[in-house]
Amino acid sequence: MSAHVVYVLECADGTLYTGYTTDLERRVDEHNDGTGAKYTRGRTPVSVVHTERYGTKSTALSREYEIKQLSRVQKERLVGPECGTDGQP
Repeated sequence: MSAHVVYVLECADGTLYTGYTTDLERRVDEHNDGTGAKYTRGRTPVSVVHTERYGTKSTALSREYEIKQLSRVQKERLVGPECGTDGQP
């Protein structure tokens, strides 16, 4: 069973980005190399502040969508104290 991972990144400008992958290390490297999502290209470096693992792609993508619908405040509650409102861990 492959791991389907939903992740939240904190970008260098303090914004949060949510995504899905089956290989978290590779995906974070892509974001930091500028070959990941268009949103993160000008906001590197990025760091992982939250992950959730699921058994199916469908469940993971549903959760990714749920997280993307959250407000900034709700996302900050989700990721916990490691991510501050000023973008500093």
